[in-house]
Amino acid sequence: MRFANPYMLYLLLLVPIAIVVYYYLQSKRRKALNAFGEENLIKHLMPLYSPTRQSVKAWILLIAFALQVLILARPQFGTKLETTKRSGIELMVALDVSNSMNSMDVSPSRLEMAKMAVSRLVDKLSGDRLGIVVFAGQAYVQLPITTDYPSAKMFLNSVSTGMVPTQGTAIGAAINMCRNSFTTQENINRAIIVITDGENHEDDGVAAAKQAAAEGIRIYTVGMGTPKGSPIPTTPGNTRDFIKDKDGNVVISKIDEQTLINIASEANGAYIPANNIRNGINALIEELDHIEKSEFESKVYAQYSDKFQYLEVVVIILLLIDLLILGRKNTHLSKFDLFTRKENAKDLFN
Repeated sequence: MRFANPYMLYLLLLVPIAIVVYYYLQSKRRKALNAFGEENLIKHLMPLYSPTRQSVKAWILLIAFALQVLILARPQFGTKLETTKRSGIELMVALDVSNSMNSMDVSPSRLEMAKMAVSRLVDKLSGDRLGIVVFAGQAYVQLPITTDYPSAKMFLNSVSTGMVPTQGTAIGAAINMCRNSFTTQENINRAIIVITDGENHEDDGVAAAKQAAAEGIRIYTVGMGTPKGSPIPTTPGNTRDFIKDKDGNVVISKIDEQTLINIASEANGAYIPANNIRNGINALIEELDHIEKSEFESKVYAQYSDKFQYLEVVVIILLLIDLLILGRKNTHLSKFDLFTRKENAKDLFN
């Protein structure tokens, strides 16, 4: 599934705003009525007033608007799976998700900057296979190697600190996980990009880099953080509460650049500091482009068809329901009492 006009989805931001405005106006209206008189008196003076009906109509219109936004975004589904030949390399990204990546010496935070860098990298790829590994004290495959770049960005958006329960920075485990995540296809060049602050490494990342280099895999390291360092927030974005050590002192997280330089050097790669990450990523993309490409087969959806018609039917039904529901009570229907009529009918036979 994909959206032909994904930028239209930004209109959904109006939905929570509309909800807040609606309840604000309802609150003002309720206060005005309370100031006018008691509830029983208001019901007597305004017998046709129905706040429930107005609320139902508002929610129907809101749901219809949200569905209409989805229609404008044009949801599409793949209808034909084809095998295509592509030319590229295999690339694994190892992304550090330990708590220290919440530090904000790199704005907005180390992890958010790292995700933006990977997203920029994905946008520049063409034909290459890509996979994502997340790691802290342990390493896990977040996205198996694929040529589906939209899925890669979707999985990237879901990455957060705490998704790996064991804390630490096991760079060696991350490199080994990336090595094992490549395909078994021969005669194809491979590279690993490790994005981390490098601090508190739990194993020997340099040794893992040597083993990767022996298999012809290049490793590029991207350092997140500064030598001066910064406190680690207890929760992402928290600027008041920070992690403390056993003595009650605030822990300052600093980047370990030397380890990252050694890892990159050992595997014929390069080190990119966070303070120059935009230029560094551009330089990295250029270097990856210079690596010899190999041809491989890939199954992709080649044809997509629009499926917004079903949503349009739902929107029309909702609008018809909205038209049928009056904003106030119906005087004729309010006089209709099914049970009273039944009782009168019984009286006729008695």
